[in-house]
Amino acid sequence: MLCADVSHKVLRNENVLEFMTSIYNSADMARVAEMCEKELLGLIVLTRYNNKTYRIDDIEWSVKPTDTFQKRDGTQISYQDYYKQQYDIVVSDLNQPMLVSQLKAKRGADTAEPRVVLLVPELCYLTGLSSRATSDFRLMKDLAQETHLTPQNRQQRLSRLADNIQRNKDARLELETWGLQLGCQASLTGRVVTTEKILMQDVIMPMSAGDWFRDMRNVRVMGVVPLENWLVVFSNRNSELAHNLMQCLRRVGGPMGFRIEYPKIVQVQESPAAFVRVLRQHVNPELQLVLCVLPSGQKDCYDAIKKYLTLEHPVPSQCVLARTLSKQGMMMSVATKIAMQVICKLGGELWAVDIPLKSLMVVGIDINKDAVNKGSSVVGFVASTNVKLSRWFSRCMLQKSGANMADCLKICLEECHSKLQNLLHRGHSAAQVCTAVNSRTFRSEETVLLVSSLTQGALNHWQKCNGRLPARIIVYRDGVGDGQLKTVVDYEVPQLLSVISECSPDHRYDFFLISQLARQGTVNPTHYNVVYDDNGLKPEHMQRLTYKMCHLYYNWTGLIRVPAPCQYANKLTFLVGQSIHQEPSLELADKLFYL
Repeated sequence: MLCADVSHKVLRNENVLEFMTSIYNSADMARVAEMCEKELLGLIVLTRYNNKTYRIDDIEWSVKPTDTFQKRDGTQISYQDYYKQQYDIVVSDLNQPMLVSQLKAKRGADTAEPRVVLLVPELCYLTGLSSRATSDFRLMKDLAQETHLTPQNRQQRLSRLADNIQRNKDARLELETWGLQLGCQASLTGRVVTTEKILMQDVIMPMSAGDWFRDMRNVRVMGVVPLENWLVVFSNRNSELAHNLMQCLRRVGGPMGFRIEYPKIVQVQESPAAFVRVLRQHVNPELQLVLCVLPSGQKDCYDAIKKYLTLEHPVPSQCVLARTLSKQGMMMSVATKIAMQVICKLGGELWAVDIPLKSLMVVGIDINKDAVNKGSSVVGFVASTNVKLSRWFSRCMLQKSGANMADCLKICLEECHSKLQNLLHRGHSAAQVCTAVNSRTFRSEETVLLVSSLTQGALNHWQKCNGRLPARIIVYRDGVGDGQLKTVVDYEVPQLLSVISECSPDHRYDFFLISQLARQGTVNPTHYNVVYDDNGLKPEHMQRLTYKMCHLYYNWTGLIRVPAPCQYANKLTFLVGQSIHQEPSLELADKLFYL
């Protein structure tokens, strides 16, 4: 059976030279190169003369289209003449710099040296949406009507694709060389799960099965920590917005059972250095939270604040854009969402669902690339620490993408195996394990230090909170494509079991789950592969548990497409990979500080 989907790519009529010219006309001359590199590096461009896409890895300011390069036959030719001879294209601006794109080495190539191609900005067209476009509500609404297909339109387009392939002789022959043949579309009947009850201080049924934000306004959440000692930092021109936010937070906090005292207030200049300087002066170990109202969406200010408050002086922090607070008609909704995030960052609990399995630990693992340290991967590990699955232990580690998984696990086992064995010898039973893999493609060289995280932190933290080891462990491993399932089964699962329990026959099956609600378009089902299970759970019980876990992501008052710990791990790795680029302080491990 083949699962197919309709994908879209946004192409822009603006070429890179026009984009660079707009920066040149609006920015300070001394910062033109810096601004161009900041905006362009990492973007994907399309060259229409050969219909290929390239990633911009660098800008070569010293090379012009009039410079020459060596062709395969050893002759020299200028870029200007090459495009004229090869594609009959005339390059108009001969003083523009060249874009650098590093190509992947061809499979089976003798040399490991990277292949580099220089591109003419005038001939490269930007792809994707600009920040200005994404902030245009009308544009995004019109675009969604085209890309978010209804079930009927989606089926029609896929049927049209299958018909076109069957009618095309070359395409049909290509499939036959692989022994493939397109048959008719299959129709399947799936199990419909019942709506879950959301548990707070009272049991409520959400007004909508997919979104219970309206219900949060007048319901006391499950567990809160009073906010008594906190700091608010904002620039001089945002004073009114900041004070309005504080008043709204106190208003929404009361019905939720969240007591918020008045904070200490500090005004600063609008620069990252000024924000960090104030934090160094006023942050102390007794502080519960730092709330910063940022004057703009510039990433450097956000990164500087997060680095200081997660690495140097670990304190939960909340950053809010002044633009978000300027929408007066939405301030109560904004304040409610911020209050919910703050409750989580202080170690509180918003809601839960009924979990029939007792003494259950649920683990989520995800991986992301580090945006600054090339060749490094950020591994996120999030595990539940209580029976309600409403408190979480979060760890994050950085490792080289090419690190050998077996060596990493072996080192971790040598460090941690004796500690766990001591617990087992004291009479604690070994946990039963189930590993479910959620399909989302990642590079084959990326690995996860699963056993290291689990043994070093999560199990010890669980025992500290509950007085015993968990009876069952469910591991949701995100970011695994179908081609990597064998690696997970052959290497990661045995290493995990060698620490927790002795291996027993595995029970493998897979299932698809649609957990979230879509108001527009259609929902892609999430594919789960259960690669090991000695819990004895029936497939329908595993499916129901997975569905329950999709309710527990506290950054969204509704259902999400993956289990909550996977989404927490993704959020954690995104913060580390994009902003702080180091492992966060362990003092924050028992709080959802990254929401």
